Amino acid sequence: MPTPHNNAEKGDFAKVVLMPGDPNRAQWIVDNFLHDVKLVNSVRGILAFTGYTSNKKRISVMASGMGQPSIGIYSSELYSEYGVETIIRVGTCGSYQPEINLKDILICAGSCTDSNWMSQFKLNGTYSALASYDVLETAVSVLKNKKFPYHVGNIFSADIFYDYDREIWKKWAALGVMGVEMESYALYVQAAYHHKRALTILTVTDNFVKEGKLTAEERQTGLRNMIEVAVETAEKFA
Repeated sequence: MPTPHNNAEKGDFAKVVLMPGDPNRAQWIVDNFLHDVKLVNSVRGILAFTGYTSNKKRISVMASGMGQPSIGIYSSELYSEYGVETIIRVGTCGSYQPEINLKDILICAGSCTDSNWMSQFKLNGTYSALASYDVLETAVSVLKNKKFPYHVGNIFSADIFYDYDREIWKKWAALGVMGVEMESYALYVQAAYHHKRALTILTVTDNFVKEGKLTAEERQTGLRNMIEVAVETAEKFA
């Protein structure tokens, strides 16, 4: 049945969903990587599609919007209402480490956060949000075969994009955190809570250590290597 945020019917989504933040990027992915595509959701402009890869694997692509509250809503509904088993977030990030370059691919084994997302669970400690290892292992294997530059490690999921303290990132960098984005922690928590799978794959579009960043157009369409890896990984779980 449709939800307040999703007008898809049961069965409209595949078992595995690629989840970019941007609806335009979702459209670009299906235009370039899928065929026999069906639009299954357009509520609030959050586009979702289901189609087939060149290897005849059925997968879905759905935008998440920006931030943990947004991806928390959509991932929860996909896992609990639509029978989705695996979500692979495909996004962009800023790098905190000097050895990570623009357009490198990051595989996020775990996620840190400054959010109060976990307060709802009333834990008496700090929860470590982790990716699903089988999806991570598959993605790394694909990357090795394609010989794309990549890094595996921890990511920081921030609640604030324009941080008042412009130097705060250095504290995360000192602990080896690869970089910053805004969604992975909530996605990993939702996957754990619903006993499903999740992985975040990111392309570096900004660098906090060295000057340089991708243009808005490159952020939307210049991420082909990452999407190739995500689609091939998704096929293993379709």
